[in-house]
Amino acid sequence: MSTIPRRMHAMALPGPRRPLVRIEREMPRPGPTQVLLRMRACGVCRTDLHVVDDELPGIRYPIVPGHEVVGEVIERGPDAPLDTGTRVGVPWLGWSCGRCDYCRSGRENLCGEALFTGWQLDGGYADHLLADARYCLPLPEGLDDAHAAPLLCAGLIGYRALRMAGEARRLGIYGFGAAAHIVAQVAHFEGRECFAFVRPGDTEAARFAMQLGCQWAGGSDERPSVELDAAIIFAPAGALVPAALAAVRRGGTVVCGGIHMSDIPSFPYSLLWGERTLRSVANLTRRDGAEFLALARLIPVRTEVTTFALGNANEALARLREGRLTGAAVLLPGA
Repeated sequence: MSTIPRRMHAMALPGPRRPLVRIEREMPRPGPTQVLLRMRACGVCRTDLHVVDDELPGIRYPIVPGHEVVGEVIERGPDAPLDTGTRVGVPWLGWSCGRCDYCRSGRENLCGEALFTGWQLDGGYADHLLADARYCLPLPEGLDDAHAAPLLCAGLIGYRALRMAGEARRLGIYGFGAAAHIVAQVAHFEGRECFAFVRPGDTEAARFAMQLGCQWAGGSDERPSVELDAAIIFAPAGALVPAALAAVRRGGTVVCGGIHMSDIPSFPYSLLWGERTLRSVANLTRRDGAEFLALARLIPVRTEVTTFALGNANEALARLREGRLTGAAVLLPGA
């Protein structure tokens, strides 16, 4: 094993709504259950924008964003169940208490003391990072680092949202970005029909959705000619909730897939009536990770990525904010 450097570099957020800055600090040492990872790739997620924009509570500064991390173990704590040289994924959920009712019932994503990568824990916009080995996910072989990274949040959240949508045959997907382009492949593999709702006028996103096998693609201000069994909203726009409720049939389900969303406007009870269900997805569990990564290998899921050097993280975030990406942005180590 090569010598571990004494210093590390990261792109850190120094304060609310400010550009990331390059920092240098002492290389951390892993605690008992932690591993030190060399970052091999880190996806750029819309939740990272919520961190940068101060839309999540309790952010400590400076914070290193990034929670779609592919890393290689280069040092381990004495109780960490991972060997050096192992390639793992670091997802959004970075730690939970293990004692509460939620943790003991396999719902650690709802733990009141949970800590999240890139929000309360320094994440993957760095050449090295610490992670709790118990919350690292083994990655399937045959998928390179850059294409594996988006599976660790966009894929996992999409998978959990799809499972919450039940056995829906006709599925609407609002916001066709990183998560949607993965979940559409899973839904197609399972024999579902997908209907993609994109920003009005975004013909490129609509074309991309059709290439991935969607039955229909149009603006979020449009409606397909058929009623939907369920809809998943990935775009953080609360105004889409009434629109999605209006598009699903009686007994249908609308799943909100983001950790943050703008306020939902008032809407007539008639949109909810008819035993329609409105629910949210909160993070992920380790079981979700194991199930989805096995399924992603079986399908196999193919991610569309645009890569950026770590030092260009601000550019990647800007392109994500402006909707100028097809699929997902991924940071690679380098200048």
